[in-house]
Amino acid sequence: MEAREPIASDEQCPIETVIHVVGGKWKPTIMWHLLDSTMRFSELEKKIPNVTQKMLAQHLRELENQGIVTRTIYPSVPPKVEYSLSEYGRTLVPVLQSMCDWGRNHNRLASDMPNR
Repeated sequence: MEAREPIASDEQCPIETVIHVVGGKWKPTIMWHLLDSTMRFSELEKKIPNVTQKMLAQHLRELENQGIVTRTIYPSVPPKVEYSLSEYGRTLVPVLQSMCDWGRNHNRLASDMPNR
């Protein structure tokens, strides 16, 4: 298993730990897109059009440092770099699926509610 960046304390709230590792506006979306396929940076940019290159690169680097994402560099010209969920990152699939299910349900309920 890959080395992961340590969390501040063993006594830290588990929810804080999850937020530290996968929180932020783009990390769950990045992981969701990597669930079924390996992608290059440009492919992720196309899938997540509102993310800036700087934020995408930063979040990918943080996810890699946490052992969630694997970055593979191929020795070619031009260099080819691909990102995928690591084996450890795949342990988050149930969490991501629950988030997706909750979001779909929320959107459905919100669309059924009259405007206030």
